[in-house]
Amino acid sequence: MSRNAPPRPLEPPADPARRSHAAAPLAVAVLFLGLLLGTVTVLVPALLGLFLFSSGLSFLSTRLNPFSIGFYLTKKPSWTAIGIIFLSGLLLWLVAYTYFVRGIAPLIPGAFPHFL
Repeated sequence: MSRNAPPRPLEPPADPARRSHAAAPLAVAVLFLGLLLGTVTVLVPALLGLFLFSSGLSFLSTRLNPFSIGFYLTKKPSWTAIGIIFLSGLLLWLVAYTYFVRGIAPLIPGAFPHFL
C-alpha cells in the first residue's frame, strides 16, 4: 500500500509584506484636518506640520539608523509613506504661512474680528 505524498507547490510561498503603507492615509487625513482647522488659527497647521515632520524623522530612523530599535522590526514603513508624511508636513507649513500672510486666519483665535 503506497502512501500519496502531498503535491509540491510550484512556487515558494510568498513572504509577507515587509513594508507598510499604513501611515500615508493617516498623514493625508492630518493634512485635511490642518486645512480645515487652519482657518481658526495658524497655529493648528503649523503644529500639525511639526508633528508630521517629527513622525517622518522617526520613521526615517527606522529605515536608516541601526541604533534605532525600529531598525530591527520585520515590518517597516515604506519609502512612499515616509515621503507622503514629509510632504504633508511641508504642505501644512506652507498653508499656515499662506493663511497668515493672506489674512485668512489669525495667529491667536479671536485676535481680530472677521466682520470688519
